[in-house]
Amino acid sequence: MQRVRFSSQKAPVHKLGDSQMTLSPKFRLAVIQSSLLNPSLEFELSLQGEPLIPGLPDDVALNCLLRLPVENHGACRVVCKRWHLLLGNKERFFTRRKELGFKDPWLFVFAFHKCTGKIQWQVLDLTHFSWHTIPAMPCKDKVCPHGFRCVSIPREGSLFVCGGMVSDVDCPLDMVLKYEIHKNRWTVMNKMNTARSFFASEVINGMIYVAGGNSGDLFELDLAEVLDPKKGNWHSIASMGTNMASYDSAVLNGKLLVTEGWLWPFFVSPRGQVYDPRTNNWESMAVGLREGWTGSSVVVYGHLFVVSELERMKLKVYDPDSDSWETIEGPPLPEQIRKPFAVNACDNKIYVVGRNLHVAVGYISSLNQTSNSEKKWSFRVRWLVIDAPDRLSDLTPSSSQLERMKLKVYDPDSDSWETIEGPPLPEQIRKPFAVNACDNKIYVVGRNLHVAVGYISSLNQTSNSEKKWSFRVRWLVIDAPDRLSDLTPSSSQVLFA
Repeated sequence: MQRVRFSSQKAPVHKLGDSQMTLSPKFRLAVIQSSLLNPSLEFELSLQGEPLIPGLPDDVALNCLLRLPVENHGACRVVCKRWHLLLGNKERFFTRRKELGFKDPWLFVFAFHKCTGKIQWQVLDLTHFSWHTIPAMPCKDKVCPHGFRCVSIPREGSLFVCGGMVSDVDCPLDMVLKYEIHKNRWTVMNKMNTARSFFASEVINGMIYVAGGNSGDLFELDLAEVLDPKKGNWHSIASMGTNMASYDSAVLNGKLLVTEGWLWPFFVSPRGQVYDPRTNNWESMAVGLREGWTGSSVVVYGHLFVVSELERMKLKVYDPDSDSWETIEGPPLPEQIRKPFAVNACDNKIYVVGRNLHVAVGYISSLNQTSNSEKKWSFRVRWLVIDAPDRLSDLTPSSSQLERMKLKVYDPDSDSWETIEGPPLPEQIRKPFAVNACDNKIYVVGRNLHVAVGYISSLNQTSNSEKKWSFRVRWLVIDAPDRLSDLTPSSSQVLFA
């Protein structure tokens, strides 16, 4: 049994927005760390011959245990000391996953209790469809859950929460918090130059941009700034040219799009601004784009899609050539998904989180057009609903972020793995997989014997490039006939005849 002792002393407390730790009196529980969490014990136990899973080599057993859903860790870590070492600490668990190249998708949902307003982060494992939580943000003051803006850098496993507002006093914040999935902890970063709430925030080429929003005197801002997450410094960029709070924003063709949305009583067309980081200039948004932007947006296949704020409405996509919006083929948003929504996208899939944290996954497919068709493109959507457990029924989403990686290649010189260019494995190819290769092509056979052929090409490097090599993949899917729909692959081999 773990022992605890009571102490009454000064404990370090993070004050919301502070970049340093401050001291304040606090009565707390000081937990005596169990010797089971000592990392050196793992090596000691392995030398004693205690296996992770009896009958399996440790590397195979570790590969199995690192696939366990996080929600099952509490039950599994009591099996033995070595399981407790691995599963009793999320930081160690995710660090080992990173070391072995695991990169499954996780949907991070910024949510709050609909009665108390208490903020919490819930994480949906999109492989096992199970939920778990992460540590609470270091907030000392009670804050309003609506004024924050959240962005992520999926390839680095990093999540950022910017700005916000103190509850009851409508005072905007300049704080910036960073969560790292492999460390399972929050850090306080340098503050923004300007405190703001209800603003635009997006990531372009690894840089975090914020623009507009509400100021401390409740007036709208025209100021914008950018953060380099690696250096941790904010610096100002060109002002927007108009004062506005943000209803929604997106990144399209390397540009930041910001709209204020329609405002009651709808007499005036909504304003919208477009920022080009290459020229550091803002320009007015096209009329059709800002007037038809009536919901939460995502970019898929290089096109701007909007999930309407009206329930049971169909998905629509923006056509820049005609400056108009078109409804795409497929059913409307499932009726289980109720407002308010939090929307995100990854790998040609849209994730819509609704009230009570039910999730709708929209699979977007690009349709082939006939030669005499006037359209250059067309899309279809099909929806899959992931019902949330009853324990999440009192939660309301405010934002969602997603983490995922693609095909990887091993670099023996640096003893590391790198993601190669190109799309991820096509969605039709479901686990379990059987994988083989021949003539610079990868053959992935999935459930029902659908096959994805990955054409690997080696890219030429410039003379001043640090890399010796680089690769790209493109996928071709070969659908299996219906008579094979009950089959599951176990192995695959390539022969010539």
